[in-house]
Amino acid sequence: MNLLNKSESIKNHEITALENLEKSLKTIKKNNDNINAFLEIKEEEAIQKAEKIDSKIKKGEKVGKLAGLTIGIKSNINIEDFKITAASKTLENYIGSYDATVTQRIKDEDAIIIGTTNMDEFAAGSSTETSYFGYTENPAAPGRIPGGSSGGSAAVIAAEMCDLSLGSDTGGSIRNPASHCGVIGFKPTYGVVSRQGLLDLAMSLEQIGPFAHDAGGIALMLDTISGYDLKECTTLKETPNFGEITEKSSELMKGMKVGVVKEFFDVSDERIVDIVEGRIDEMRESGVEVVELSFDYIDLCLPTYYLINYVEFFSATRKYDGRKYGYRIEDVCGEEVLRRIHTGSYISQKEYSGKYYKKALQARSLIRKEITKLLQGVDAIVGPTVPKLPHKLGESLDPLEMYAYDVLTVIANLAGIPAGSMKAGEVNGIPVGLQIQGKPLDDDKIIQMMAGLEDAK
Repeated sequence: MNLLNKSESIKNHEITALENLEKSLKTIKKNNDNINAFLEIKEEEAIQKAEKIDSKIKKGEKVGKLAGLTIGIKSNINIEDFKITAASKTLENYIGSYDATVTQRIKDEDAIIIGTTNMDEFAAGSSTETSYFGYTENPAAPGRIPGGSSGGSAAVIAAEMCDLSLGSDTGGSIRNPASHCGVIGFKPTYGVVSRQGLLDLAMSLEQIGPFAHDAGGIALMLDTISGYDLKECTTLKETPNFGEITEKSSELMKGMKVGVVKEFFDVSDERIVDIVEGRIDEMRESGVEVVELSFDYIDLCLPTYYLINYVEFFSATRKYDGRKYGYRIEDVCGEEVLRRIHTGSYISQKEYSGKYYKKALQARSLIRKEITKLLQGVDAIVGPTVPKLPHKLGESLDPLEMYAYDVLTVIANLAGIPAGSMKAGEVNGIPVGLQIQGKPLDDDKIIQMMAGLEDAK
């Protein structure tokens, strides 16, 4: 059953909210000890919420659009009375004192927040292996990483522990694990979703976004969490209308034009390329026009992204000094977090900021300009989400090898454009993602394409 149908079934009381919750809790109890995707669960509060929703429905009272659906939220997004740790010892005892804007909007629509999900420490990683609370297993490819940094949020969907989940995406942290776990993950246009209540990794790049099994679920969650927020200065006053995407149909794609960027395929594993090209051939057969494009700045993207990331992350972590809450971050954090703090501190020094950071900002402007130019003549750009298959858990990678996972995803963050990943196929049982990137505020068009590709299967 797709999520839109499930949502309607709960509202019509064909399935009760409590029955839906109990199914999620049963799956969690069976699998979470091995997968380690949820960090904290509040079962009693969830049951009370489900009973209240069922009571409202029984009385004929109006309920929200997410009524009775079960939700997991990445542990760097504030939820009142939950431990908001960002998977770090730094904040292992920090209890959220308020709801992030997205959390409040989810609660207002009668969803059931089950718990917080695992992640790379402070979102600094691409594998969910750097969590202080242990790595997360990939339910779709056991023994391999689920991707990161929102690996727990992807895994809870892949393992059917809940209906929807939230992650954050700074350079691919939603799309990367969506690809590795074989689910849909979506990074909205910068400013479409409020970041109020998010523990930032890099504020000028980061967006909160959803995971789901189908495009309808993505649309439903975005319709809930998107929109202007008086408390968050980067939010946009005009955002796409996701409520209209209710039917999946390959008819939606007919007449669309998509671009295929040669360089995105050149840097990718041949096995991934074969799978993605197969899906693009299916798009052609369903009436989509495919045009070849070229992007000459792919080698510039990773260094540009990481230089900006380092500086903004260093700035964001200065509040973790051990005085107001938690421990001093440098005293307890993991190797990757410390690496980014030290590098960011170095680059932020007056004598180096012009040499590194300001040049990175100039490069970012160039990348945004070139991607905007590529998108002018097409509805979207399609290609691989990540250039290589997920490595085995515990396998040793140097930092540059780990960063290489991000080469195709950082572009959307640097340009501020929407991008989503959906399953394209498998290589020896390992999921491979298809990435769709669009013009700013064309988020709904990307979801329509995803819906059409689902329908065309």
